[in-house]
Amino acid sequence: MSSIQSLPKTLLKNPSSIKTKSLAQQLHAQIVKSNATTHLNLIHESLIVFNTLHPSSPPSLGAWKSIIRYYTSNGLFLQTLTAFVKMWDSGVYPDHNVFPSVIKSCTHLVDLRFGESVHGCAIHLGIDFDLFTGNALMNMYSKLETFGRIGGLGDVVGQVFDKMPKLGKMKMNYALPPSNKQTAGFDRLGMSYEVLRRNGGMEALRLDSVRKVFEMMPKRDLVSWNTLIAGNAQNGLYKEALYMVREMGKANLQPDPFTLSSVLPIFAEYVDVMKGKEIHGYAIRHGLDTNGFIGSSLIDMYANCTRVEDSCKVFNLLPQGDIVSWSSVIAGCVQNGAFDEGLKLFRKMLLAKIQPVNVTFSSIMPACAHLTTVHLGKQLHGCIIRGGFDDNVFIASSLVDMYARCGNIKTARWIFNNMEQIDIVSWTAMIMGCALHGHADEAISLFKQMEMGGVKPNSVAFVAVLTACSHAKLVEEGLQYFNSMIHDYGISPGLEHYASVADLLGRAGKLEEAYEFISRTHTKPEGSVWSTLLASCRVHKNTEVAEKVAEKIFTLDPNNMVAYVLLSNTYSAAGRWKEAAKLRTIMRDKGMRKKPACSWVEVNNKVHAFVAGDKSHPYYDKINEVMTFLLEVIEREGYVVDTNEVLHDVGEEQKRVSYCVATCVDCHVATKFVAKIMGREIIVMDNGQFHHFRDGKCSCGDYCKIGIGGPLFQWYFDSSHFVHIAKGKSSVMRLGTKPGIPKRTGGGAGCDL
Repeated sequence: MSSIQSLPKTLLKNPSSIKTKSLAQQLHAQIVKSNATTHLNLIHESLIVFNTLHPSSPPSLGAWKSIIRYYTSNGLFLQTLTAFVKMWDSGVYPDHNVFPSVIKSCTHLVDLRFGESVHGCAIHLGIDFDLFTGNALMNMYSKLETFGRIGGLGDVVGQVFDKMPKLGKMKMNYALPPSNKQTAGFDRLGMSYEVLRRNGGMEALRLDSVRKVFEMMPKRDLVSWNTLIAGNAQNGLYKEALYMVREMGKANLQPDPFTLSSVLPIFAEYVDVMKGKEIHGYAIRHGLDTNGFIGSSLIDMYANCTRVEDSCKVFNLLPQGDIVSWSSVIAGCVQNGAFDEGLKLFRKMLLAKIQPVNVTFSSIMPACAHLTTVHLGKQLHGCIIRGGFDDNVFIASSLVDMYARCGNIKTARWIFNNMEQIDIVSWTAMIMGCALHGHADEAISLFKQMEMGGVKPNSVAFVAVLTACSHAKLVEEGLQYFNSMIHDYGISPGLEHYASVADLLGRAGKLEEAYEFISRTHTKPEGSVWSTLLASCRVHKNTEVAEKVAEKIFTLDPNNMVAYVLLSNTYSAAGRWKEAAKLRTIMRDKGMRKKPACSWVEVNNKVHAFVAGDKSHPYYDKINEVMTFLLEVIEREGYVVDTNEVLHDVGEEQKRVSYCVATCVDCHVATKFVAKIMGREIIVMDNGQFHHFRDGKCSCGDYCKIGIGGPLFQWYFDSSHFVHIAKGKSSVMRLGTKPGIPKRTGGGAGCDL
């Protein structure tokens, strides 16, 4: 270290060593001459001297600026605001170099109220017209509008200021008192001070605050325009954002990567892939398509427009993928149902030495949940723990959902109980998990705990609690929650809520009431809502309501195959064989043929796929031998094959084949016998819930409602074996046909982590 650097640093480390006025003057001259606080890395030493200054000789504006900028640049935002208040109380007025740092600190602390006061100071001093101050104000208002008036550490900041002594005649209060200059400043923004006070400060301006700050700025740069555009886009004001992009062009400013990455989510929201492609073309023409921000935004846009193949193409053309682009393409695949591809990409990312972050894990976890590949979920869980992400609330919520949907509700509950922070997503995941497993009382109890804890339920949480009430046939409780959602929480019911209530009434046998309920909905019910009720009609063998419901569905979709199947099964269940046969003939004449679902077994991380009639598996003979043995054993215990719902115009042998692809009722009965004889719990998942078979009983109360959309059954055995079998049924498969084996890799085929 040179002598120029060593002298100030030595003296600043030990201020008491400065004994003479001459030595102090030399130190002062050296610091001023070489701008020591920035060029000599003497910030820490300067803080020591700064804090030991005598009140009779207060710091200058330059000293305050250096300290405030140091605090802000090092993320010490609370100290920034404290220093700002002390400076104001000491009678030193900030200039245009101070306000950007202070406003930035307010933004990071999510403290809108103090930010409003700082804005008032800027207006009071006539500095609000400064370019950088204006940009900082716009950024603050655009980011804090969604948080309300006070958030983050606002209360902590207030406590700090309340404890400070009143220094000087210009006390900087937490909310500035009005003055003539200040009121005039607010009037320039189009609002009176009294209006602001009455509405809680500048909260009344909402996002309009950003626009008005922008309009009052005499000079604007690209940052100004980008801030306004991004603020509009992030707050859902898409038309305004696009209008500002056009206005920016008129101001002879070209969009940069930040501009384009702000605009692309708009077209993703509108699912306007053509407009998104125009932006893509602009990026290519101007050489911006290889930019990481643009690439990630394009990946998201195409994925939200269900063009996941284009998302992958954009990703593959990036010169170097970073964690943002990797996370975007993985999330895009998972959101579009390409679960296997998402898992493969995750594995490739690890091989490329790209370390996943919390968003990456949150994106990939649903793939394990949907594929029910719990062994991969466990491996991901291990990666999460090793990476130190297990305390992240979003990842923990994803783990709760994954384990619950993979049949391991106990592990899901253990993770939930050990979460340090629980948000609405965590509560909802756990409530839905309990509902799907038939633990209605526990789900309702969790919902009440969430309300008592001050967490406001959203629409998804109400779907979860309504599902719990439906599976337990708690009609009164379910209707109370539905009404509470509307009247107490102001949530407008969606199709999923109407479907849940229809299922609730249908399970309880209140079919006419369910029909009237759906008919009175404010929104036009889709076929899926009516199909829920039609499935209930099959269970209760009510052909009268079934015919009315089917008519509603055929009006919406004349070729709705699910409705034909459900109505035919309802006729069969009621013994009206001629009507059932007629419907089958109509389906055959229309060329309706349901795609066969596949079954797969995961053993030692390897997936074995099957479809009805397939004999190609190398262990087919052994599998058939075991099935024959089990059938003989359960028949000795009293099991009788139920073919009542199969058409009577076929032979008995054909019935034995047909029932396996037409209905789940007989399989449900058989599984109860198997669970009892084998002395183990078998967990079966269909497209609506989990069925826990134990001691010859099922948690669903023998309510089997199969037929909607080709249900996928997943059989989970006890944790000591942890093997699962997914068994798909096809309700309309023709006898004697041998469908092709669907392409399926599963979680164990090339996706191990």
